[in-house]
Amino acid sequence: MHEYTSTARVWGLTCPGFPEEVSRARRWTRDILRGSPLAEDAELIVSELSANAILHTASGQQSGSFHLALAVSSQVVALSVTDDGGTGTAPKAEHADQEATHGRGLGMVSAIAHRVLVHDSQAGHTVTAELFTSARPGGHPC
Repeated sequence: MHEYTSTARVWGLTCPGFPEEVSRARRWTRDILRGSPLAEDAELIVSELSANAILHTASGQQSGSFHLALAVSSQVVALSVTDDGGTGTAPKAEHADQEATHGRGLGMVSAIAHRVLVHDSQAGHTVTAELFTSARPGGHPC
């Protein structure tokens, strides 16, 4: 193999910030990862991150949108959702009260994924969840 050749494949999708687009994001993820043992976890993660973008950022406002990126290699499946920002705080996993109706989503993503990264910029937030194809030191199997 040539030293500059990558075996990773990357897909992207931009969705309007409507609630029904979450099911589209799930379907898109499921179609790309069809046959992968990580498909169900990836679908759940994309669903949660897409819903968070719509509910908690400017992505869910009129003319808002969110962008998905999906990268697949022999070692990892990386799922990223970028929102339109508009909030003063970055997404973070919280420990919600037992009676709370919100606040568990990113914690759930963190429990499923091997690694979760949050990147803030002037344009918004990108949350990336990585699922390793095999367990790594310090990680956990999916």
